[in-house]
Amino acid sequence: MRARRYVQMTWAALLGLALTVVSPWAWAEDPPPAPDPPVPAVGRTWPVGTHPRVLRGWEPPATVYGRGHRGVDLAAPAGTPVRAVAAGRVFFAGRVAGRGVISVQLTDTNLRTTYEPVTASVQKGDEVRPGEVVGTVEPGSGHCTVTCVHWGLLRGDTYVDPLALLPPWLLHRGPSRLLPVLGVPLPS
Repeated sequence: MRARRYVQMTWAALLGLALTVVSPWAWAEDPPPAPDPPVPAVGRTWPVGTHPRVLRGWEPPATVYGRGHRGVDLAAPAGTPVRAVAAGRVFFAGRVAGRGVISVQLTDTNLRTTYEPVTASVQKGDEVRPGEVVGTVEPGSGHCTVTCVHWGLLRGDTYVDPLALLPPWLLHRGPSRLLPVLGVPLPS
């Protein structure tokens, strides 16, 4: 009987000690979520043109349903070819609210690009390479004051800045510079 009581008291002491050690973490609020990893610069081309004018940039909303701009608007005349910025598989190609929309799931990532308003030349499930034409810009988007293509990027269900897909050499391409050629005689 005495041994049984000793075992019970020992277990009670161990439980009390465990609760004392664990309680600061057990009752604390959940730790803040880890920040999302950066967007990999897997883009190899702009969706339209070689360096289109950005009419409206990325403006992340403060809340899920808050005001903001969930992508970038790129100036492009109607009929301009729209290209896949990176390799992937067409996730959606069709009409949403009267506008043509294409969405491409990027290879080996949890990222998906979107392009609108676009008349699709691809179908759901098609594999696309960087720079491959996926459609053409439709006239009269109603989204911009001039004809444009809205380019978006999603990580899961969260919109992120699509310009982050482009490597610096493609984003900030400056003017070409000619360098001197050494060891070649000048023409006479």
